[in-house]
Amino acid sequence: MTVEAAGRRVVTVDRDRLSARLEHEVEAFRQSHPRSLELSERSRSSLLFGVPMSWMARWAGGFPVFVQAANGARVVDVDGHEYVDLCLGDTGAMAGHAPEPVVQALAAQAARGSTAMLPTEDAAWVGEELARRFGLPFWQFALTATDANRFALRLAREVTGRGKVLVFDWCYHGSVDEALAATQYGVVGPRAGNVGPPVHPALTTKVVQFNDLDGLEEALRAKDVACVLAEPALTNIGIVLPEDGFHDALRELTRETGTLLAIDETHTLSAGPGGCTRAWDLEPDIVTVGKAIGGGMPAAAFGVSAELAERITARTGADYEDTGGIGGTLAGNALSLAAVRATLEHVLTEAAFARTIPLAERFTADVSETIEDVALPWHVTQLGCRAEYRFRPTPPRTGAEAADSIDAELDRYMHIHALNRGVLLTPFHNMALISPATTEADVEIHSEVFREAVKELLG
Repeated sequence: MTVEAAGRRVVTVDRDRLSARLEHEVEAFRQSHPRSLELSERSRSSLLFGVPMSWMARWAGGFPVFVQAANGARVVDVDGHEYVDLCLGDTGAMAGHAPEPVVQALAAQAARGSTAMLPTEDAAWVGEELARRFGLPFWQFALTATDANRFALRLAREVTGRGKVLVFDWCYHGSVDEALAATQYGVVGPRAGNVGPPVHPALTTKVVQFNDLDGLEEALRAKDVACVLAEPALTNIGIVLPEDGFHDALRELTRETGTLLAIDETHTLSAGPGGCTRAWDLEPDIVTVGKAIGGGMPAAAFGVSAELAERITARTGADYEDTGGIGGTLAGNALSLAAVRATLEHVLTEAAFARTIPLAERFTADVSETIEDVALPWHVTQLGCRAEYRFRPTPPRTGAEAADSIDAELDRYMHIHALNRGVLLTPFHNMALISPATTEADVEIHSEVFREAVKELLG
């Protein structure tokens, strides 16, 4: 159907046709993936939800493809299908699959020992490199960004003596309890679907909308917030970019109220070698980062400013070395840090981002051209080597606006259509990530598949 909106022609999706096309694609997927289907059914007898980790169940075909091999920007499944991988482990494989420098570093370190709860030379190198990239001088390591964020929040509460954490609605900080909160009509509660929250989130968390400086100022006025935990841009509800002046005002308000500012770069490392912190000249007290820095190995880190480091070490009664809630036996292990060093030194380099970001620009331009050619009320947003399209005509300014545009049936159709034609997109949203191994030809494959999906949808 074609309608007029704001003086321009806009095409809307025929829902009956969408349902029919989706049904066709799901059946085609089922027929062409017999071995994955067999393994999926077998796994249900021993694995909760039929997968080794529950998120792996959320794929558009009704069951996931089972991986046989992954290398560079390609994945091959047990049925022999090869895919251009734009999911990249939902950022965990942003460096590409099995990058050779990481493979070599892991093999060499594994032969020397994986973990001894003692530091290695790689730890010193990585700390220095993270300090260079992000501008914060002191670093500690974890195995997941969730843990890095949890440790950072505990330290923030310790040095400020305050109990609350402030997050932005629809943020993503892993499975940090304080971040699994939402606000509706100004009331903080558990985010929909939150599994077994230990306490009501209002006891620990304040939630405001991204880009809402008035709401932020009001929430910080009581001076009971230890830390604002923020992504530079929202990334797990589509990409929601900050408005001009937002980060300057955020930093000013936190300083005025004695509130620490933690920037989570786990997804926004896509902006460049030092994430948005470096690209946008941000000045946080804490930076957390995970997933991608290990080149596929579990690894994460958090860094603190010199001033905050002094406040942390001055708390001589805090047990940072054992049962105080900071660290873990395998955190900072030799194998993980060998992988991080190889990734930062040889893979996710300045030169790599100089290739991947222009390829993401090409992805964005191609998708935008298709959207405009057929007058669909959709848009695409880019953040460095990351891009994502949404089913609304303009970019949202808050997570709530982005959430309102979710169309689960349309999402599923676009994903399964791409999957059936050899393109993997992130199952949770329409995100594409460009790795150093991704080529211009890979981007062109997606562009053609996207055009075909839209053509078949509109008839």
